Amino acid sequence: MTFDDLPDDALLREKQILQPNGPLPVSRSTWWAGVSSGRFPQPIKLGPRTTAWRVGDIRSLLREGTH
Repeated sequence: MTFDDLPDDALLREKQILQPNGPLPVSRSTWWAGVSSGRFPQPIKLGPRTTAWRVGDIRSLLREGTH
């Protein structure tokens, strides 16, 4: 299943969001700096070492073109 096929409420891990595997062409450090500053969507904590983001939030970010 590709990113375009996922429902908006699906959850993605960091490796699925950032390139080369994901749709966002930013580095890991840029991603986390953007999350901290509010420029990128806030994550959902699934456990002590597990963080994910909603597909709908990532799609909104891509539409806005703020990356």
